[in-house]
Amino acid sequence: MFNPQHPGVSRRRFQTSLIASALLPLSALSGTAFAQDKWPSKPVKIVVAFTAGGTTDLLARAVAQKLGDKLGQSFIIDNKPGGGGNIGTEFVMRAPADGYTLIVNSVGPISVNQSLYKNMSYDPLVDLVPIVQIADVPNVLVVHPSVPTKTFEEFIAYVKAHPAQLSYGSTGVGTSSHLSSYMLSQRIGSDTLHVPYKGANALNDLLAGRLQFMFATIPSVIQHIKAGKLRALAVSSDKPSRSLPGVPTVAEKGFPGFAAGSWFGFFGPKGTPPQIVAQLNKAVNEALPSLEEQMIREGADPVGGTPEQFGQFTRKEFVKWQKIVKDSGATVE
Repeated sequence: MFNPQHPGVSRRRFQTSLIASALLPLSALSGTAFAQDKWPSKPVKIVVAFTAGGTTDLLARAVAQKLGDKLGQSFIIDNKPGGGGNIGTEFVMRAPADGYTLIVNSVGPISVNQSLYKNMSYDPLVDLVPIVQIADVPNVLVVHPSVPTKTFEEFIAYVKAHPAQLSYGSTGVGTSSHLSSYMLSQRIGSDTLHVPYKGANALNDLLAGRLQFMFATIPSVIQHIKAGKLRALAVSSDKPSRSLPGVPTVAEKGFPGFAAGSWFGFFGPKGTPPQIVAQLNKAVNEALPSLEEQMIREGADPVGGTPEQFGQFTRKEFVKWQKIVKDSGATVE
């Protein structure tokens, strides 16, 4: 109210009150709008740092479809291959941390490449936020039918009897397919010839008989195994794969501690809001049971779990692969 004894003060208070009253509805509207701005309110991009049709891509697409159904927005796969997964990984690391650019990534770019590539400009263990592990995907030791071995034990004896005469392929220097074969050759104590390829070309040459053996992800070769075009001798995981019942592990066949499989999971840029991480983690965990039968049939073991569990796992994997890369002498410029 206007006070004649203090006209200036009263007038200012009156004007301030009017302004506050005018702004109050706007504040209420702003708060309501903020509360309604929930994630996701628009399509979400999921980067895959490898080519379409590979294991990472197939898993990402299967989960993305379930997330779209569950969260009411499109989850769009964007393949950005190159640099052993580094190009797509760095793209996401530099993206806005708003939950609308994520990546489904694997063991190579997250836990191997730091030890393999020189002068990397980022650290995926620091610059990305682990959200949830999707699956473990063991590598399986497969041989061309021309190799006269039907069991893992026979294969080991055959390698020892033919030193430096067998060739194996990989999807590139420092990949899990390369390092798995390197580890086995070292444990056997017999030289084998590594032939690195890009992508699926290694598998094509194995199927053609130009290579004798290879460690490959189960999804990439399971149909060839079922068709009799390749023979599965052992898996590289620490326990048998549900996708290939009856195929032993390398560890149980005289090489304790041998574990060199692949794995896949969701990451976001550093600074992704915790509530988005929690929401996506929950949605993926709820989606995995409906994908379990399909994933096992295609060669993957669904995992799930908390972001903290996934973060601890990736750090342990980094320590393990750092030693293996160093011992192998593998480097990429």
